[in-house]
Amino acid sequence: MTLRIIATGGTFDKHYNELNGVLGFAESHLPEVIARTRMTIPVALEVVSLLDSLDMQDADRRKVLDACRAASEQAIVIVHGTDTMRETAEVLGAALSDKTIVFTGAMIPYEIANSDALFNFGFACGVAQVLPAGVYVAMNGKIFNWDNVAKNRAQGVFQST
Repeated sequence: MTLRIIATGGTFDKHYNELNGVLGFAESHLPEVIARTRMTIPVALEVVSLLDSLDMQDADRRKVLDACRAASEQAIVIVHGTDTMRETAEVLGAALSDKTIVFTGAMIPYEIANSDALFNFGFACGVAQVLPAGVYVAMNGKIFNWDNVAKNRAQGVFQST
């Protein structure tokens, strides 16, 4: 089994620019993240985009869907921004039923102290290998079906709808 990892950006992959104090995108952190996890399962990394999910449009969601359809792997983890993760999961949930697709992300960028990125990523990679085919969101140590999840912005967690 090989695990496909698809990067789309989001807070997870943001870099802090110490010169101007702005969070933005450069290169994906995922090669470093994958190395830090010490996973022994083969991994195929694909960077589809590096966007804040609030900037994600329908065309970007179609690119994610196309990448999932084209993947030979049956287990896929998508690193996505948390603000519109549910919307992209909905596009995939309505179109795919033959693969296990797990969305995850972070509330705090990977490179910032006390980030939830590494935990969420490892958790998503683990559950992607054992869940039945379908589209899921794995955040905060919980697994949600794509059509039964929402981000609780006040508490900074995901919960069932």
